[in-house]
Amino acid sequence: MGFSFDRCPMNRAETKAVTTLSPPVDAGISIGTIDLTKSYGSTTSPVYALRGVTLEVMRGERVSLLGKSGSGKSTLLNLLGGLDHATSGGLRVGGHDLDQLSRRELARFRSATVGMIFQSFNLIPSRTALENVELPMVFAGRNPRERRDSAREALESVGLGERLRHRPTEMSGGENQRVAVARALVNRPEIVLADEPTGNLDSGTAQQVMGLILDHVRRHSATLVLVTHDEELARTCTDRVIRLKDGRLLS
Repeated sequence: MGFSFDRCPMNRAETKAVTTLSPPVDAGISIGTIDLTKSYGSTTSPVYALRGVTLEVMRGERVSLLGKSGSGKSTLLNLLGGLDHATSGGLRVGGHDLDQLSRRELARFRSATVGMIFQSFNLIPSRTALENVELPMVFAGRNPRERRDSAREALESVGLGERLRHRPTEMSGGENQRVAVARALVNRPEIVLADEPTGNLDSGTAQQVMGLILDHVRRHSATLVLVTHDEELARTCTDRVIRLKDGRLLS
């Protein structure tokens, strides 16, 4: 695809704290958190994954969450994607207060508002590439013919037009990640959440995958939150670096 990290903008800044959640429609805020906390275990002996995280991400902004293993990066991403619930604090994503959504509303939020890409692909082994990409559209209520056509188009756009009927075990790691990218982007989400999307890939395939993600972000003015431990990737492919350590933002 001819994509290279050195073609990404290099406009880097550190995260800025906020004290209130401003209305997204008025202020163009895509993600806002206030004193967000996540803990596990008992109330008498809690183990904290996040400790009072407050931040804003603007619409169309590309940010990276950078930190060592255990810093809280993936926990924060899972909260933003509605895959987990915060212990306390405020959280608004794409205009939705996630703690106010029902289970059905959260499922629709995850299928329509956000697209999530994981390091481990998370494809269903028994389903073909086409069927895996169709899944978010099933939850979004799109009709079967439209789902099939859109899934085929999405797979062709990531170079997998010849792999529609292949299952994950019949494809390489790079091909599986491209299926995962197609699945995450097929509903044209306004927010893309990527958790180490290139961590299991060789450098050439990693550049292709990041190229696909960034192309979607540019074309649809989407917001990108990229979890990574790769300083170069964070510096060259996002506008701003948000650093975490021990569940806290570093100023």
